Amino acid sequence: MTKNVGRADQWIRIIIGALLILWGLFGLTGTGKWVAIVVGLIPLLTAFIGFCPLYTLIGVNTRKE
Repeated sequence: MTKNVGRADQWIRIIIGALLILWGLFGLTGTGKWVAIVVGLIPLLTAFIGFCPLYTLIGVNTRKE
């Protein structure tokens, strides 16, 4: 599992993930609440581990070696 998420990409993922989770916790009701939280966890997870499986499939690497 080669890291393929760069520094700027990580920060963007952290911000988007956090906003989605906050929106799910405080802004939505019903099923949409849990969907936003789960979808928000995906960019956070990929930011913290530094690996995006989708990037591997499409051949993208934002990490500078």
